[in-house]
Amino acid sequence: MTAPRTILTVFGTRPEAIKLFPLIHALESDERFVSRVCVSGQHRGMLDQVLEIAGISPDHDLDLMQPDQTLDALTARLLMGIGHVLDIERPDVVVVQGDTATAMAGALAAYYRKIPVAHVEAGLRSGNIHHPWPEEVNRKVIGSFAALHLAPTETAAEALRRENVESAAVHVTGNTVIDALHWITGKIAREPLLAANLMPLERRFAGRRIIGMTTHRRENFGQGMESIANAVSRLAARRDVAVIFPVHLNPNVRAVMNDRLAGLDNVALIEPLDYPHFARLLDVAHLMLTDSGGVQEEAPALGKPVLVMRETTERPEGVAAGTARLVGTDADRIVAETERLLDDSAAYDAMARAHNPFGDGRATQRILELLAV
Repeated sequence: MTAPRTILTVFGTRPEAIKLFPLIHALESDERFVSRVCVSGQHRGMLDQVLEIAGISPDHDLDLMQPDQTLDALTARLLMGIGHVLDIERPDVVVVQGDTATAMAGALAAYYRKIPVAHVEAGLRSGNIHHPWPEEVNRKVIGSFAALHLAPTETAAEALRRENVESAAVHVTGNTVIDALHWITGKIAREPLLAANLMPLERRFAGRRIIGMTTHRRENFGQGMESIANAVSRLAARRDVAVIFPVHLNPNVRAVMNDRLAGLDNVALIEPLDYPHFARLLDVAHLMLTDSGGVQEEAPALGKPVLVMRETTERPEGVAAGTARLVGTDADRIVAETERLLDDSAAYDAMARAHNPFGDGRATQRILELLAV
């Protein structure tokens, strides 16, 4: 009998945890693998929420996050911390996801030890190294040496081939975020109290269409955040809508939003939501305003239009399919595009009913079989 392969999964943020927990569950239940987990703690509180709900206990927790640390300081600490874990575990494959500093440093530390890297959600490209920043460069770095490129869509796979990645190393799997969303919505259906904390807001805003909101991108800090806050303030003047806005912990986001939006009776500035409650927000929202990558994938799975408050997206499939629309950070355009969806039912239905290009909920199993080879 062939010895099981040791797979070390490395991640540090809430989005990575959400997109990787279905794979970790599958690895743990498959006798072909020994599953080991290393977390960096890049998003401490938000990461821990996902680990708890998913029932994952990391084998290594580096807890590296410090207030206001620079990207170069974080990257240096990640490289050394993850490198130490790799020297202990000596895995057959290192799995990273997406485009965070943890993913890039984890992949690079593995490369330095000639350990193959499997990149989940490979091939996303905006074509602009400053939007999103620094994520675009992080994923290009990983893409330059990963052994296994697990692309969510054919568009992502083709982007890798254009960069001369060997075709045999590129595989279209779908996105594990859809697998995760199916898992959590099923769990909420069985255990409704998991998302009960949103019920007071749902009652408070009964009869109004809810706009779900997230924003956190570094490239939007400063004038971009001011403009987004201005747009939300103008939308809140409508009495037929309400905004539920889990405000990111970063002070560059919080200071602006609290200054501009606190006190508006139909804007709820709330603490970041754990995964079940965020899934519930997606479910009850009429539409989503976001600069998040994951929301562009998740919301369409529930039939919710997404207006992307960025100048570019590395997920052009959603724009092409009609599930998402790029609106940038200009307040006038955000307001105009949001009101078009609120006031034009045909425009809304066209986005809500468009086919979600990001997966069918079976990405995990496809990745599992590729890791077994």
